[in-house]
Amino acid sequence: MSKKQQALTLEEANLQKIVSHAKEYGFVFPSSEIYDGLQAVYDYGQNGVELKNNLKQLWWKAMTQLHENVVGLDAAIFMHPTTWKASGHVDSFNDPLIDNKDSKKRYRVDHLIEGKAEEYRQAGEEAKAQALLDKMNELLNREDFEGLRNLIIEENIVCPVSGTANWTEVRQFNLMFATKAGAVAEDSMTIYLRPETAQGIFVNFLNVQKTGRGTSMKIPFGIAQIGKAFRNEIVARQFIFRMREFEQMEMQFFVRPGEEMQWYEYWKQKRYDFLRAIGLPENKLRFHEHEKLAHYANAALDIEYEFPFGFKELEGIHSRTDFDLRNHEQYSKKKLRYFDDEIKQSYIPYVIETSIGADRLFLAVLSNAYTEDIGVDAKGNEKKRIYLKFHPAIAPVKAAVFPLVRKDGLPEKAREVFNLLRYDFNTIYEERGAIGKNYTRQDMIGTPFCITVDYQTMEDNTVTLRHRDTTEQERVAIAELPRIIGEAVSFRSILTQLQ
Repeated sequence: MSKKQQALTLEEANLQKIVSHAKEYGFVFPSSEIYDGLQAVYDYGQNGVELKNNLKQLWWKAMTQLHENVVGLDAAIFMHPTTWKASGHVDSFNDPLIDNKDSKKRYRVDHLIEGKAEEYRQAGEEAKAQALLDKMNELLNREDFEGLRNLIIEENIVCPVSGTANWTEVRQFNLMFATKAGAVAEDSMTIYLRPETAQGIFVNFLNVQKTGRGTSMKIPFGIAQIGKAFRNEIVARQFIFRMREFEQMEMQFFVRPGEEMQWYEYWKQKRYDFLRAIGLPENKLRFHEHEKLAHYANAALDIEYEFPFGFKELEGIHSRTDFDLRNHEQYSKKKLRYFDDEIKQSYIPYVIETSIGADRLFLAVLSNAYTEDIGVDAKGNEKKRIYLKFHPAIAPVKAAVFPLVRKDGLPEKAREVFNLLRYDFNTIYEERGAIGKNYTRQDMIGTPFCITVDYQTMEDNTVTLRHRDTTEQERVAIAELPRIIGEAVSFRSILTQLQ
């Protein structure tokens, strides 16, 4: 087995740990599993939906509450089909794909070539890597599919599964899902499931600008949105990293032309700070400048995270120029201009975009939280402890309450503690099973606090408060629990780091 195949096997094993844990503990399930599932589609379970909602709420607050000039929007999934003509998706939203005849696996051409370039970089051959990427970009720009196939063969790029270079021709594939709108087939129009949420913001630019805070929103200002998007991904893999139905958290920030680069740098840092604040470590994050810019951009970068399968894009920061508003103005025949009172000029604003997938952020946070500690038990035997080390503010469940035994009034007292907390925090009550097993079960879903009601509680109204990360226990007055837990799990602890 080659070193590359060994590395892939290790990556697959690391990812499989996360996938198995996510299913076993109610985070992510394969969609329609009783019918053998649907490729690249997943459902969020009872703990997964709580974690995902926490991440979305935190992103929303960081965008709209911490920035006086950013407001929210919730645009429809279906849009007039001309929207996607103006955005370039109808004509240009394609991926060049290639199949390996031996493994029957399909790959994006740019991913294969970029992987080879990364190999060169790892070997210290930076110039060779850059030359390969430059050649790829030249061929992509010319849509020279035969040249791309020849490049793959010349570079001896093989299928990671079969290890062979038995490739088909390169083919183009449009990623949008299309459907029909209308009661009668012959009178219906083709509409699309949106492949991104950004266009819903652009077509509402004037509506928001004219009805915003005060009498109008003044530039610079942003519009944030969280919503579903859909892409007919042929190469869908790596769990929830690349799916056909996914959720985006995007913000389009409208600025004066000529000032876009300073705002590009501003949002680059702000978004990095956010990822650090929710607990992603610095050594697992990096910036990656785009070699090939999208047709609408004059600058672009990704914030990459080191997933179990390597560094991959987590969030994109793009300077989109005035491409979108200018095209929508052209196709709609409506003026999408902004009159700037300060300089007494009317212009089409430039746009800085921040775009992060809620599902990718979920996977990054879950992967980062998955912790295996090796310790020694009371008999001196090696013992593995697995737990999810979430930041308390984003943990699905904040606290779990247990009575030590199911008699002598302890369950009733534990219920009182549970009812004290449940209105402010997502709290679990459990009275079955041994305390040790209950602790382990809560560790597996990342609950930061476990509370045990025992006989001493009946005497002095104190409980045992166990901390997830250290497993340390302390006696705490019941009346103090809302404050202690509240301070630890408040979004404030994260948001204050971003000011």
